Amino acid sequence: MALLARPIASEDLPRWVPGEVLRASGRCAWKNLALRTYRYDGLDVQVPPLADFMLVAYQRGATRMERRFEGRWTRTECRPGDISLLTRSQQSHWHWTEPIDVTHVYLSADLLSSVAADVLGKPIAEVRLHDLLRTQDPALSGIAEAMAREAGGSAVGGKLYAEALGTQLAVHLLRHYAAVDFIDHAEDGQLPPVVRRRLEEFVEARLEQPLSLEELAAVAGMGVWSFCKRFRASFNTSPHCYVVDRRVERAQRLLTHSTLAVKAVAAECGFSDQAHLTRALRARLGCTPAALRQGRDAQAH
Repeated sequence: MALLARPIASEDLPRWVPGEVLRASGRCAWKNLALRTYRYDGLDVQVPPLADFMLVAYQRGATRMERRFEGRWTRTECRPGDISLLTRSQQSHWHWTEPIDVTHVYLSADLLSSVAADVLGKPIAEVRLHDLLRTQDPALSGIAEAMAREAGGSAVGGKLYAEALGTQLAVHLLRHYAAVDFIDHAEDGQLPPVVRRRLEEFVEARLEQPLSLEELAAVAGMGVWSFCKRFRASFNTSPHCYVVDRRVERAQRLLTHSTLAVKAVAAECGFSDQAHLTRALRARLGCTPAALRQGRDAQAH
């Protein structure tokens, strides 16, 4: 099977590394986080770049393990209690000979970058995990085991607990196993110009869609708390108010320069309905959609 140039999702990995799935977190709907436990025979497999960071926790069986990463082979013996780490967006070639059970934990780039930005207080350009075929770390093993229990159970608060474990895992990886590149930023606490432009373009391109604070913070490569603070320093308003202002500006343009129905204008600008648009116009401009249309028609005559 030919390797793909673009990263693959973690759920597509069995196409490339066939094995029996013993446990999976898919039904748990965890955010930015996934887990699968596999039973593998000996394999020789080339794996395309993964979209997520991957932790491998060895559960059962010992084997000679070989991995080629960035053109270099690493060889070791892996057994229960050992951990492998693989950064995202990198092809790899794995070879082992004995049956093993392993737990894979997948962390999204958004999660690791967001946690890094909150912990380090700077906009993040990129996070990379160290290439480790074998290490022993009780903290990593313990988190993987706890997440596996949550994936296999239905306890109250399981989703919240698993995502908290994901954050704990991200912090531990950042402390001990990661390299972080930062975006240069202004010393006055504002967002860098390149980040401001990126945000402006992102909002404009998706204005008709729901926009969450988490999405905007991810575009900036920051955690939510740091993002809100720097956003206000840069734009003199909150992210929510900025988005509403952009929606109102677009609605004003469409109402005065197009023949779109008011309901269609509301949808085009990301308002939930016509009443939502009307409330926003009254609050921002002191008028209604009908008044804007009447003003346009009066000027035309």
